[in-house]
Amino acid sequence: MTQQVEIGRGKTGRRAYALDEIGLVPSRRTRDPEEVSIAWQIDAYRFELPVVVAPMDSVVSPATAIEIGRLGGLAPLDLEGLWTRYEDPQPLLEECAALDAEAATRRLQEIYAAPIKEELIGRRIEEIRASGVTTAVRLSPQRTVQYHKAVIDAGVDIFVIRGTTVSAEHVSGRAEPLNLKQFIYELDVPVIVGGCATYTAALHLMRTGAAGVLVGFGGGASHTTRNVLGVAVPMATAISDVAAARRDYMDESGGRYVHVIADGGMGTSGDIAKAIACGADAVMVGSPLARAAEAPGRGFHWGSEAHHPDLPRGRRVEFGTVGTLEQILHGPSSVADGSMNLMGALKRTMASTGYSDIKEFQRVEVVVSPVQR
Repeated sequence: MTQQVEIGRGKTGRRAYALDEIGLVPSRRTRDPEEVSIAWQIDAYRFELPVVVAPMDSVVSPATAIEIGRLGGLAPLDLEGLWTRYEDPQPLLEECAALDAEAATRRLQEIYAAPIKEELIGRRIEEIRASGVTTAVRLSPQRTVQYHKAVIDAGVDIFVIRGTTVSAEHVSGRAEPLNLKQFIYELDVPVIVGGCATYTAALHLMRTGAAGVLVGFGGGASHTTRNVLGVAVPMATAISDVAAARRDYMDESGGRYVHVIADGGMGTSGDIAKAIACGADAVMVGSPLARAAEAPGRGFHWGSEAHHPDLPRGRRVEFGTVGTLEQILHGPSSVADGSMNLMGALKRTMASTGYSDIKEFQRVEVVVSPVQR
C-alpha cells in the first residue's frame, strides 16, 4: 500500500526511501564468498562485474575505459567531454584538477565551450576497440541525432544515451525532438538510456526497445540538481519502482528483459549492495573510482552538469586518491569505510545473506532502519 503523507492541506506526497534508510537481512543460509557470481550480461555482452562507470571526464579516459574493461566492468566514454574537443586534453585535465574552488565553475565552462570534433569521436572509439574490450560511449539526448552516425560507423558495441532526465516523449516547439523508439529501432547496437525515477517513465523507456534503463539522475556526489532545480529522488524507492516496471514490461512484451542500472548516489560498497537488493542488475558509479590513482581527474571529480553554459547543476569535488582501480574494485582494502574492494564486499554481502548470483540476490529481504551516523 502506497503511504501518502500530508505535506499541508493542499498537498500530499508519497513516502520514499534512500539507500541509507534500508538494511539487508541475512537468510537462514550462508555461502562461501568464492562461490558467489556477480557477473551480468546485457544483450550479447557479459561482464564479470556489475559495474558501469559513470561517463565523466574525471573518471573515464580511453586508458581507464580499457583498464576497467580488463578488470571486468564497462566504462562508457563521454563523447561530449574533453576527449572529443581536444587532440590532447591532458594539460586541461591537469588544469581542472588545480583550479581554485572559487574559479572552478567559470573556468570549466570556458574549457568545455570548445566545439566537439567529429573526427575525434571515431578516433577515441577505435582506440578503445583496438584493446579488445567491450566499447561503450555516451551522448546526451540533445546531441544523439547529430553524432550517432559517427558513433555507429566507428563500431561501438553499446550506446548510452544519458541525461539528467530522459523521457520517451520530449515536447519542444523549437526543435524536432529525439524519437527514442524510432531511433533505437533503427540502430544495430544495444542502447542504455536514462535517467528516470518513476515506474511510468521507466515503462515508457522500456517500450522504446532500450536494452537497459538508468535509474536516478546520475552525478551523485558532484550533483547540485536538488539545490538548483528542486528535483530529487530517494534511490531505494526509485530502483524498486523501476524494477517493478521491468517485471510488468516482461509480462507485457512476452518475456523481454530490460536491465535496470542504478545511477548515482552510491559512494560505498554497502550502497552498491543495497541498490542491487532493490532490483538493479548493475550500478553506474563515479565517485568511488574518481579516487583511483589512474583517474584523469587526479583526485577531483566533476560531471557534465558542472560546466553547463547557462545553468550549472554540479560542482567539482575533491576526493583525493586511495589506491589503484584494481584495488578499489578488487582489493585488498586498507580502509574500513567501504570505499575499496567494492566487488569483494558485494560478494561477501551476497554470501552472508545466502545468495549465489545477482538475480537471486534481488530477492533478499530488506528492512527500513534509522540512518546510522
